[in-house]
Parts: sequence; structure tokens; C-alpha cells
Amino acid sequence: MNGLRSRALDLAFGHPRGLLGHVGGMLMARANAETELQVVRLAKLRGTERVAVIGPGPGIGLRAAGEQAAWTVGIEPSERMRQDAADRCAALVKAGKVELRDGTAERTGLPDSDFDVVISVNNAQLWPDRPAALAELHRLLRPGGLFLLSTHERWLPGGRAGLDADVRDAGFDDVQTWAWQPRARGMTPQAQVRARRATV
Repeated sequence: MNGLRSRALDLAFGHPRGLLGHVGGMLMARANAETELQVVRLAKLRGTERVAVIGPGPGIGLRAAGEQAAWTVGIEPSERMRQDAADRCAALVKAGKVELRDGTAERTGLPDSDFDVVISVNNAQLWPDRPAALAELHRLLRPGGLFLLSTHERWLPGGRAGLDADVRDAGFDDVQTWAWQPRARGMTPQAQVRARRATV
């Protein structure tokens, strides 16, 4: 029974596909919207930045970043979610401001030091190798670039303290970690991180 439940959760939320992936995408769009938009606000985008959004799911935060940055790319392993995000960001994709690519947090396929901001919302708890993923996201940022992460603290291996330690071990500087409670009813607290790639 536990195996069936784990598979269903993976099909809906971990690696969304098929009918369960479609339903999971709709649920994520509703449940994650407040957090996605809050993290984009924390980025304080001014229209000149290159932004990477890791695991954008159905594209709420991707669209918000795409509307405010010079160029935004979403790295998403689920074909179902890439399509949903492309539909949600259709005008921005057409304008060349948003692009979607297949990839994972551990293997983005993006160039070194090419981004001003890297954002991840509600997928760090699913990364199979968190140190490798954080090292990869550090690699993407230019010196001084901003990293913002928010994830469900309830399901986060090692909790906030473990996440903070892993972010520091990946080479990030000026690391700040805190808990944030979405206002939406029934939402659990988020563990959030703001950090930068060192300038030297």
C-alpha cells in the first residue's frame, strides 16, 4: 500500500505525468502560488536580470519572474509541467522572455556564471542529491548573484539547520535561513534561504 501511495504521489507531484500529473499541476498552481510570488518579490527584479527557475511546475513563479526580468529560463524534468508552464507563459515565450528546458536541479545543462538570480520553490525536498544540486545552482550564478529557495519544512530532510549547512558547504556566502508561514489556509511553514555567490 505504501508503495502504491508513493508512486501516486510521484506521478502527481514528484515527476508529474498523465492524469495524476495534470491534477497535481492544478493543485500545485493553487497551493504554491502565494509562496512562488513571495519568493519572486524577494528577488527584487528590476528588468535587467537573467533568472533561472528550478522546477517551475505549472509556471506561476516562472511567469512572475518572466514579467519582471530581462530573460528567464525554467528547468523542469516533467514534460507535463513544461507544457503547463509553457501554456501559462505563452505570451512571454513568444516574446523570447521565457524559455523552458528539460533538466534537474543536479543537471541543469545551463552555462557557468550566466545568471543573476536562481530561484527554487517547493522542490528541494525531492532532490535525490541535495549537495550536488546546490553545487550546480551555485555554478550557474555570476559572482554576487542571488539564490532564493523556499520549500516545505515539514518534508525537508535535516530541517532548516541541515539546509543551511548544505547551502554553506556548496560555497554560498551571506546565507540567511528562516521560517515563513503562507497565509493560505492549511499551508505548512516554509523553510526559506537567501544567499549569494561570493564575489571573490
